[in-house]
Amino acid sequence: MSAIATATPQGHIEVENFSLSYETIDGLVDAVTNTHIHVKPGEFVSIVGPSGCGKSTFLNAVAGFLRPTTGTITVDGERVSGPSAERGMVFQQYSLFPWKTVRENVEFGLKMRGMPRSQRERAARTLLGLAGLEAFEKHYPEKLSGGMKQRVGIVRALATGPKVLLLDEPFGALDAQTRVIMQQILTNMWQRLKISVLFVTHDIDEAIFLSDRVYCMTARPGSIKAEIPIPLERPRQQSVMMSSEFLALRRGLMSLIREESLKAMGGEINDLGMQGLNIELHGHSLVEVL
Repeated sequence: MSAIATATPQGHIEVENFSLSYETIDGLVDAVTNTHIHVKPGEFVSIVGPSGCGKSTFLNAVAGFLRPTTGTITVDGERVSGPSAERGMVFQQYSLFPWKTVRENVEFGLKMRGMPRSQRERAARTLLGLAGLEAFEKHYPEKLSGGMKQRVGIVRALATGPKVLLLDEPFGALDAQTRVIMQQILTNMWQRLKISVLFVTHDIDEAIFLSDRVYCMTARPGSIKAEIPIPLERPRQQSVMMSSEFLALRRGLMSLIREESLKAMGGEINDLGMQGLNIELHGHSLVEVL
């Protein structure tokens, strides 16, 4: 069944006492420790935190690519023990098959599941239409812009009807204008399909704009430092970013991440350096790139 048939919210994620460690040539590294999160069916939740805090490691564990050292991850009560079509994953790097057309890329998962050709073509075209890509179904990835490639990647992840969509910095390589457009497209598709989204990003504005709740992680070993509800009304327009409510949420999250970034640097930044972190360039704080 394609994701376009989804009628009610689904995808209840529960993470309890999650920790993950791995061996390196220098010994054991604790990447994430004692982490608890939940995502309600149909909810959009983002994870932010300083670089190296384990955000992507955590997301890969929810996807089933990595196994917890301790703790459990469940989706709708079923324990995650490996990758599954019920958990669609989108990475920052474009992962399309270059020898397949846009529509063939989207149909791939449905073909592997044995869906008849006519049904998978119909499902692919419907989803491509939601993403504004119906006119490009016969194009090959090399002919697409970065934003279009990532739209195809999202559509392909949605085509098999996952309960959960996992996104790891999906817009990180895009220019600012394209990123804004992609945020709106993703929001529109999420509201239409009613599935749960767990979204990892370094961009604080992006996390606030997209999410129902935001989890902020500590410096490594990563754990949850704070859970921030986002009470902004939906549907949201870009103008909400200038509201006092949005700016207050932004200041709060920036402060939390700044604290953890300084910890990760071993306290080497002095008070003057901390003031420098508040300087904004084109609307983005330097702390966002730490």
